[in-house]
Amino acid sequence: MKKIWIAALTAVLMSGCTAGSSIAESAKDKQNKLGYEKITIGLDDTFAPMGFRDDNGNLTGFDVELAEEAAEILGVEVEFQPIDWSMKETELNSGSIDCIWNGYSITEERKEKVLFSDAYLDNKQIIIVLADSGIDSADDLAGKTVAVQKDSSALYAVTADTAFTDALLQGAPIEFDTNIECFLDLEEGRADAIVTDEVLARYVMKQRGEEQYKVLDDDFGTEEYAVGFRKEDTVLCAAVNDALLQLKDNGTYQRIYSKWFSNN
Repeated sequence: MKKIWIAALTAVLMSGCTAGSSIAESAKDKQNKLGYEKITIGLDDTFAPMGFRDDNGNLTGFDVELAEEAAEILGVEVEFQPIDWSMKETELNSGSIDCIWNGYSITEERKEKVLFSDAYLDNKQIIIVLADSGIDSADDLAGKTVAVQKDSSALYAVTADTAFTDALLQGAPIEFDTNIECFLDLEEGRADAIVTDEVLARYVMKQRGEEQYKVLDDDFGTEEYAVGFRKEDTVLCAAVNDALLQLKDNGTYQRIYSKWFSNN
């Protein structure tokens, strides 16, 4: 009986080792298919609530959590690398990062430079002024100053409306490295309005005091967020698309969405 018990225990232990080995091999197989063991994600770490630093300096946000969950499905490590947003496509195509995942809007200009994943979140480019500014419409901004982030979809949207841009002071918007700088410029009275992503703006206004701002009824249209890859990274792009679908099907996407947007 003692020999039988030892044999049975040995079989169980070997089975456990085999199962662990199988799991490890499964993760390795995924990595081999993708060609990546680790994916480096480029982001603007001031872009709340998509990817930003909390009070302790740690990266957090909707996109950060979504990317971490997707990486788990893909069986790869993920590293977040803050970048100069105006250089994001250069960073991507030079190999410094493997994708851009941080409130990255699909535009025709960007389609020429990157391969986009399926869209995963809707957005709008809105116009924000101070509540006591007396500005009620886009037409009221003629001869005034509008601030936008450099190389942002807000900049593309504003400059595409040539009639609006030509009417601005100096015939062009003022450009800043970050959207937070745009908000500060508005609050200090150096800019009369800012144009930025609604997703970011609603979050920032809530943190800084919604009562001091006014969102105009006029806007620069809707758009969609997606992940940007190098043109040749079709396998990785397809895998991320599949992971996003899984996250929506299993409820993880909705859980993360509710955490960041339900009260904004």
